[in-house]
Amino acid sequence: MNESLQQAVTKVLSPLVRLLLRHGVSHAEFANWAKQAYVREAEEHFGIDGKTPTLSRIAIVTGINRKEVKRIRELPSDVNTGVSKHNRAVRVVTGWLQDQEFQTAQGKPRVLTYGDSSDSFNQLVKRHGGDVPARALLDELERVGTVQHEAGKVSLLHQGYVPQQSESALLDIFATSATDLLTTLDYNLNGHDQRRLQMSVAYDNVTSEGREQFRQLSATEGLKLLRSLDAALSVHDQGSDTGEADKGHHRVGLGLYWIEDIEPPQDTVHKADKKDD
Repeated sequence: MNESLQQAVTKVLSPLVRLLLRHGVSHAEFANWAKQAYVREAEEHFGIDGKTPTLSRIAIVTGINRKEVKRIRELPSDVNTGVSKHNRAVRVVTGWLQDQEFQTAQGKPRVLTYGDSSDSFNQLVKRHGGDVPARALLDELERVGTVQHEAGKVSLLHQGYVPQQSESALLDIFATSATDLLTTLDYNLNGHDQRRLQMSVAYDNVTSEGREQFRQLSATEGLKLLRSLDAALSVHDQGSDTGEADKGHHRVGLGLYWIEDIEPPQDTVHKADKKDD
């Protein structure tokens, strides 16, 4: 076992294990999920000469016996986690923030009317949500606490799709964001000539006052950057149109996230360790 790899993976698993423990997921249940992931990744990415790997090949690559590999491969497909619905909601909210037709003279998202197909919220969904019904999108945005709907008026409560009242929607975002970041890290570790963008800024001994100042600055500047990037990228998006094959069908984007951890002084760590002993 590569010691550096073991240390890196153990560290990466720590926040995931915290999430699992909060939700009462046992080690045995997680180990079963991990086996499913091993089989799926081996099947999708570890064939020879581009061919789908055989059951024996998957067993060799993963170290899982053939009988168990067969059982896992015969399990029903993963349940839809709502990522498609999440993406449609993001598109509609982003359009509300970017499209001048749905903004005030000051560039703020307008309070939109809802009712007939010609009303502004319905037109917003038609333009930016594809073929999803306006009622379904409104119900979803209300459910997660992103909009308020009263007396035929729909108000945007946040400067983006922020599902604060839905744990399932937050878990969808968790899965998508964590997968995106780890995929980029794995790509860069895999020896490709052209590395993908991977940057961060962090200091490990920041004062409480400095933390709050940087929190406000990063929120403001981060939102500006994302809006600018969204405007630049959205013009190249084909939406629900399948488009021409030679144009490509890439999922492309950039993510920003806040970094924070409490690093106790070294002598405090030693005292705590001694006390536990």
